[in-house]
Amino acid sequence: MTCCRLGALALATFTLSQAALAQSPSGYRVPRDPIPAILDAPPVPSALLAPTGDRLVLLQPRAMPSIAEMAEPLRRLGGVRFAIASGAPVGGSSYGAASVAGLDGRTPRPVSIPLTGADRLLPIGFSPDGTNYALAVVRADQVQLWLVDSAAATARQVPGVRLSAPLGVRCEWMADSRALVCLTAPASRSPEPTLPAAPSGPNVQETRGTPAPVRTYQDLLASPHDEALFAWHVTSTISVIPVAGSPPRLVGGEGLYTMAQPAPGGHFLLVESIARPFSRLVPYDDFPKHVRVIDMSGAEVYSLAKLPLADTVPINGVPVGPRRYSWDPTQPARVTWVVALDEGDPKKTVPNRDRLMALVLPARMAPVTWHRTKDRCQNISWTEDGQALVTESDRPTRRTRLSVVGRDGTARVLFERSTEDAYANPGSPYSAPGRDTVLTHQGGIYLLGQGASPEGDRPFADRLDLATGKATRLFRSSGEQVEQVVAVVSPDGSRLLTRHESKMSPPNYVLRTIAPGTGNRDPGTANRASGVGSRLALTSFADPAPQMQGVTKERLSYTRKDGVALSATLYLPAGHTPGTRWPLLMWAYPQEFTNAATAGQVSGSPYRFDAIRGASHLLLLTQGYAILDNPSMPIVGEGETANDHYVEQLVASAEAAVDAVVARGVADRDRIAVGGHSYGAFMTANLLAHTDLFRAGIARSGAYNRTLTPFGFQSESRTFWEVPDVYARMSPFWYAHKINEPILLTHGEADNNSGTFPIQSERFYMALKGHGATVRYVTLPHEAHGYAARESVLHTVAEMLDWLDTHVKNASARPATAASR
Repeated sequence: MTCCRLGALALATFTLSQAALAQSPSGYRVPRDPIPAILDAPPVPSALLAPTGDRLVLLQPRAMPSIAEMAEPLRRLGGVRFAIASGAPVGGSSYGAASVAGLDGRTPRPVSIPLTGADRLLPIGFSPDGTNYALAVVRADQVQLWLVDSAAATARQVPGVRLSAPLGVRCEWMADSRALVCLTAPASRSPEPTLPAAPSGPNVQETRGTPAPVRTYQDLLASPHDEALFAWHVTSTISVIPVAGSPPRLVGGEGLYTMAQPAPGGHFLLVESIARPFSRLVPYDDFPKHVRVIDMSGAEVYSLAKLPLADTVPINGVPVGPRRYSWDPTQPARVTWVVALDEGDPKKTVPNRDRLMALVLPARMAPVTWHRTKDRCQNISWTEDGQALVTESDRPTRRTRLSVVGRDGTARVLFERSTEDAYANPGSPYSAPGRDTVLTHQGGIYLLGQGASPEGDRPFADRLDLATGKATRLFRSSGEQVEQVVAVVSPDGSRLLTRHESKMSPPNYVLRTIAPGTGNRDPGTANRASGVGSRLALTSFADPAPQMQGVTKERLSYTRKDGVALSATLYLPAGHTPGTRWPLLMWAYPQEFTNAATAGQVSGSPYRFDAIRGASHLLLLTQGYAILDNPSMPIVGEGETANDHYVEQLVASAEAAVDAVVARGVADRDRIAVGGHSYGAFMTANLLAHTDLFRAGIARSGAYNRTLTPFGFQSESRTFWEVPDVYARMSPFWYAHKINEPILLTHGEADNNSGTFPIQSERFYMALKGHGATVRYVTLPHEAHGYAARESVLHTVAEMLDWLDTHVKNASARPATAASR
């Protein structure tokens, strides 16, 4: 007996020793200078124009949170994450300070809102009259409502209000600007449900023969206790909150509300609430819902829809029943919605996909159909004079159109194009701040766009006459800069708020005054209408990363062997001299297209300022690396067939990129690495499996076995059972035995992205390890799909830098016979 125990002890000791040898020292690491200073610099604020057109609210994004903040106890229920103590949503953008600036160029005035520890600001928006800007302030134990007086640059808390925010802050201004309608936490409620000491029975799910293809989601409900917790946290009350200081007034009782939208006339609320049964297969947004109109006493005026659980929606389809329900902002109480005419199934052949419905309240007549769309309705917006702008699209053909529909029902197509054709994008209708309508002036609206072109993005602003369909160019960015219109200050388009940046100067806000007579040019004319007139700088934000000064970048254009035009941005470290060949990292992300012409279009601009945030690969420029950023990786195929030749096209694009940087004389073939995040990590693993182009790879938060995402992924809409060979050929997990280059795998332990469960990297690591690959596997506690905590970000960059130093920069030369397989 003793012998056996000693033998077991010896075996256990040997096993533990082997495991210990396989582990690296724990503890967060910090990369070399100047990387920490770059990441710790405050980012450039965002500017929001007041509806009065005479001032801006500037919001300062928060610095990286600490890992201690990220470790705050959370609930992960119904596809969302929120803090237990405060009920505030986790992740997304938040802010640490606010200020107010006039349009006169004077120094912005800070707004005093006391914040301590991990407190943060979440924007709500301007009142329609521009007097107040509403903010949610997240404290350790609650979410408060604050109002910023945009003229005085002062702020005050609205007393007695605790916002309900597990599903996000839900607050909307009344049209008269005198009050907000918010979902608030119940004033009193029973304690949070506790986990039973013992289960009352097994957890059971059942289906009865109805197809229910759903993608792979995270943070779903998994037990009766989860359902009880979800209902407890999401239960809220509807509060009308006057800005003058009167106590909030409750409308109706408690409920599982997700929306309470006031009618423009102020007499009704459009309310959406979750109904049972909950689902353990889909997020809360697909749970059954009850949509109704209530009056300000809480009485139901109209029941719009009782929507069933949306777990049987066809891939690329839409739910049956009303969707996109909202008030017509130009009428006191006209509610509109969309209903599918094809049962939500895009594969059905029908003359019209959707019909658009409306009902005027109080209801004296039945709902009416006011428009039918040939393709799927994607969006409805309203001009100030009551015309509807309807956007529809068709996935198989990748076509989209924008139509204007008058009050009399007459419709006219304004634009129609391929969704993939960025060069033909006419821009998007501009909505006035604080309002739900598209800014309209003398029968025209304004279109703002990125202005994609063969020379890169040239943002623009056009005025579109709705009667004639003629567009007049007001402004177009020109020269070695990027100046983007973010707001139309004057209704006649004579003054524009722009965001100006260049390679060497960070984004700052400018007031542009367009000189009379300069706004009558054809918008198709290249490099004209650059905004002749005066300009006034409104902000003077400093370069947050002066350590990057001297880095150069250029547009690199080249062609794939099948003739597809490709492009990339090439970055070279400061001090580069002709003839120097640097170790180079290629960082990319594939995209699908239906034709080669649009696949070859140039995206982005070489003249943008590089605002470096998070674990950016561009930080390696400070450490003697060149970067080939966002090289085109188009996967081209008609209809849904692009991925039929995914690997071949991916390899061809990578070969062309490598040839281009070698021919440019800035890299040699023996010191090039490849990396990417998410679908870019998937790409990286495939390139290492199917080529010998690269010395090493960096794959962050990827998916590697597509049989674990069997009901589609990325833009692939076919299921595993329809095209099993495609899923197999695209999965680098199936080719782990062919990866003979070092690969660094990183994954957030709390990844909440659809399809990229942490198990993807875990199993891929085991497959690589089992075949003797050189691989390092790093998991980041409390991190989701993107990495947020300061400790996690710095550690990730340190890992990337050390990996490339070891396996690329300082690696011994490969045999001359190494080539693409």
